[in-house]
Amino acid sequence: MAKVRDGRRCVRYKCGLISTIQDVLRKRPDWVEVKDEEEWDFNWSDASSVRENFHMFMKEHVRINHFPNYYELTRKDLMVKNLKRFQKGLEKDFGRTEASRCDFFPSTFALPSEYHLFVGEFSRSPGSTWIMKPVGKSQGKGIFLFRKLKDIMDWKKDSSRTEEQTDAMHVENYVAQRYIENPYLINGRKFDLRVYVLVTSFVPLKAWLYRDGFARVSGTRFSLSTIKDKYMHLTNVSVQKTAPDYNPEKGCKWQLQQLRRYLTAKHGREMVETLFKEMDNLFVRSLQSVQKAIINDKHCFELYGYDILLDQNLKPWLIEVNASPSYAHSSQEDYDMKCRLLEDTLNVVDMEGRLTGKEKRVGGYDLMWNNGPVYKEDVNPQTLGSLCFTANTHLGCVNDREKQLRQLLNPFQFQKKL
Repeated sequence: MAKVRDGRRCVRYKCGLISTIQDVLRKRPDWVEVKDEEEWDFNWSDASSVRENFHMFMKEHVRINHFPNYYELTRKDLMVKNLKRFQKGLEKDFGRTEASRCDFFPSTFALPSEYHLFVGEFSRSPGSTWIMKPVGKSQGKGIFLFRKLKDIMDWKKDSSRTEEQTDAMHVENYVAQRYIENPYLINGRKFDLRVYVLVTSFVPLKAWLYRDGFARVSGTRFSLSTIKDKYMHLTNVSVQKTAPDYNPEKGCKWQLQQLRRYLTAKHGREMVETLFKEMDNLFVRSLQSVQKAIINDKHCFELYGYDILLDQNLKPWLIEVNASPSYAHSSQEDYDMKCRLLEDTLNVVDMEGRLTGKEKRVGGYDLMWNNGPVYKEDVNPQTLGSLCFTANTHLGCVNDREKQLRQLLNPFQFQKKL
């Protein structure tokens, strides 16, 4: 499986990113970085270059951090297309009640292909706010809000663009999405959530939910009186940190544990439990919606960054999913959290062969779905009818990962001399 060095088996890895993942890989016991032309066992690749790896033969043990067509879930237009198709299938096979469990994404249209459908919907709700996004960009690039169709035309005719830029814009696809006008606010400010989901297989579906994550809070008080202020409406850290009054020491993030405590204090445990159950449903249904589209490869895994917005009724809305969530950090606390996330991702992928495959928890990861729902306790089929089981997810809960990992990974068989 791996190279032998000084009497010990080593995992040979490549990493195409210069970020927190490099730090984590370099600290990994008995993991050795190799050069481009050398053979590798593990490859953490940038999403844009992942296709290059599928032109070569990969041995049984080799792992890479993207599925070949990961973008079926992470490109904004394809995500909505797959969700709409999945929802229609549920309605046809199981009825409207089951299909309604997919009502967690705003009304969205791909432009230019669905322009006439969009205009029909737009005309039925005059005065409402919409948001325009390029399908393949991130970090808030190219996004703007609008309330009139002429705003799109004015934007296309923007004289500040060169002819070349205008031509490129016509070619690029966008989505027009109904803007959530009643977001839940913290101290009068809008925020969204970044949550991490690790998929180790699509067929059958096996997905893990990470306990930690964060809320990204705007530095500007929210109001619908203006739609031009990007610092008010876009919560991306890359946008917020360019604000004139941004304080890098204070940052713009709340850890999920902090947010969960805040919401529980304001609304009670029952309402918050319902919110997090609805988020569990959102994760699973969105993954199921791309099961038939994703090329499942046993060598692949995917760490998705989900962006979720809460409205005033504590309803979660799926805004988008990222295949390459940023591992850049805005504080020491943020860096430490991302290191734990990436360490535990490597623990679940288990290049060292330390796990049995039956684990329901690995560090900060809880097994959420394993070809069916996973519960906190083992289910006895004979008692299924009489008991109520709780999902094996603990988003925003206390994470005693170090203690759990010590119990799980000892003895460290992989480090023993051959």
